[in-house]
Amino acid sequence: MGKPEGLETGYFVKPTVFAGANNQMMIAREEIFGPVLTMIPFETEEDAIAIANDTPYGLAAYLSTGDDERAKRVAGKLRAGMVSLNSASQNYTAPFGGYKQSGNGREWGEFGFDDFLELKGISR
Repeated sequence: MGKPEGLETGYFVKPTVFAGANNQMMIAREEIFGPVLTMIPFETEEDAIAIANDTPYGLAAYLSTGDDERAKRVAGKLRAGMVSLNSASQNYTAPFGGYKQSGNGREWGEFGFDDFLELKGISR
């Protein structure tokens, strides 16, 4: 941990890994942007999904597995606006945005146009 060389002022940290964390720790509860990884151990797939979804945030989730069926199954259960499987790059035609406190609405792709539309419901 510490500040990267040449960046002594500001809010910068070297790439940092917090291992053995749990969802009661602030480092696991807050939405951190930067080169920081928080690792929380789990026993079962269901435990991993519950841990991942136990947050007020849901911008993105990252899943690594060699099992394509598991990847599809787990990705569908994660409460995040975007899920990256096995370090896949962001698809800029896919919607960008989160669930819960990580955003409302979507950007990019055809879904990004919705913010610029005005819809009207008329009842008779």
